[in-house]
Amino acid sequence: MLVSDVMKTNVVSVPSNTSLAEARRIMKAHNIRRLPVIDRGKLMGVVTEARLDRMGPSQMTTFSFHELAYMVNTIMVKDIMAREPVTVTPDMTVEEAIALAQSKKVGSLIVMEGDRVVGICTTNDFFYKILNPLLGIGIPGSRVVVINCFKGPDIEKVVSAINKLGVGITNLFTTEFSEAKKHDFIVHLDTDNAAPVSDAVQKLGFRVIIRKR
Repeated sequence: MLVSDVMKTNVVSVPSNTSLAEARRIMKAHNIRRLPVIDRGKLMGVVTEARLDRMGPSQMTTFSFHELAYMVNTIMVKDIMAREPVTVTPDMTVEEAIALAQSKKVGSLIVMEGDRVVGICTTNDFFYKILNPLLGIGIPGSRVVVINCFKGPDIEKVVSAINKLGVGITNLFTTEFSEAKKHDFIVHLDTDNAAPVSDAVQKLGFRVIIRKR
């Protein structure tokens, strides 16, 4: 899967001379927490809700209300924005993009095609579009966990047993939890009744756990 598969293309941005008050209003109106700062088509930086909060009343307790109002309406995003936002390209794999975001400790990635901003990826995009389908969150069905099943021949036996029952498979994957010393095979079924599958797989000699989606 590529960045282009998960990114948002309707990017809400602001010019660098936008006031902090206006930037906050735009974020609230669009229910977002970050704004790329773009001047004449060129990416200048990014301003986040966290950066705006640092300029909030709790951080300026020595100022009067009128002074605070004046400041948030006259200070511009260019004064507080991150000037070197982390960027990726549409053809970068999501694995590379997530690794980059983690290494840079950021919650969003600006997607660039040449010098042009074409999208944005956030932590929520990766969760909702990749992790949720993988874990079956919000998808009907059931899940069976085949304990210590990760080798090709063993996986083939399990899948064959499921196919013989005529049960549909939504997705499947293996997991490795080194700290817990677990290496399991997880199968998401398109039925709420996983008991027949569990019985068939256990007859192959595996231990099976049925879990809710």
